[in-house]
Amino acid sequence: MTVLEDRIEMADADANTKRLDEWFDRLERMPVPEGFRVEIVGGNVHMTPQRDTHWEIIREILLSFVDRFGRKTRVFSDVRIDFPGFENGFCPDLAKLSDAAQKDDTGHWRYQDVEFVAEVISKGTAANDYGPKKTAYAVAEVPVYVIADPYQGRCHVYTDPKDGDYAVRTSVDFGTDIDLTGTVVDLTLRTGDFPRD
Repeated sequence: MTVLEDRIEMADADANTKRLDEWFDRLERMPVPEGFRVEIVGGNVHMTPQRDTHWEIIREILLSFVDRFGRKTRVFSDVRIDFPGFENGFCPDLAKLSDAAQKDDTGHWRYQDVEFVAEVISKGTAANDYGPKKTAYAVAEVPVYVIADPYQGRCHVYTDPKDGDYAVRTSVDFGTDIDLTGTVVDLTLRTGDFPRD
C-alpha cells in the first residue's frame, strides 16, 4: 500500500465509524422490544429475539472462558465492535478480547484485539453468521470463530484466517468437545450441555 492508499483507507474507516455511531444513537432512542438484540451488518439493521436456547449456549461458552481465564477476562456478549467492511457494527453473541485490549479514541473496542467470537444461530439471521459476518471476522483476522447451531445440533469452528477466509474448518456434533488448545484461546470447549432447538 502507498501512503495515499493508507490515508484513504483511514478516512473511509473514520466515516464508517461515524455513520455507525449515528445509526446506533438512533437505534438506542427507538423503542426496541426487551429481549431483542440489534446489530448492523453491511449497512442493514437486524433485530432478533433472544431465546432460552440461545442464552443457554452463550452462558456455557462464557463459563468455559471464566473457568479457564478467571472472572477478570475480557469476554463480552452483545457489545458493539466495528469490523471491516461497509457499516459492520456487530454485537457478537460472545467475544473474547486480548488482555491488553483498550478502547479506541471513539470509546469502542477494537476488532484487532478480538481473539475469539462465538455466534449462536437464530433462524432469522443465520445467513449473516455463515456469510458476511464470517467473512468480516476472517478479514479482521479473528483467530477463532465458532458458530453454534442449535437447529443442526452442531458447532462449526473456523481458525487460521488468511486472505479474507478461514483456512481450517471443523464441524462437530453437540456433545463433542472442541479442542482449541492449539489456538490463542488455549482451552477445550465442552458442548455436552448445549441445548438443541
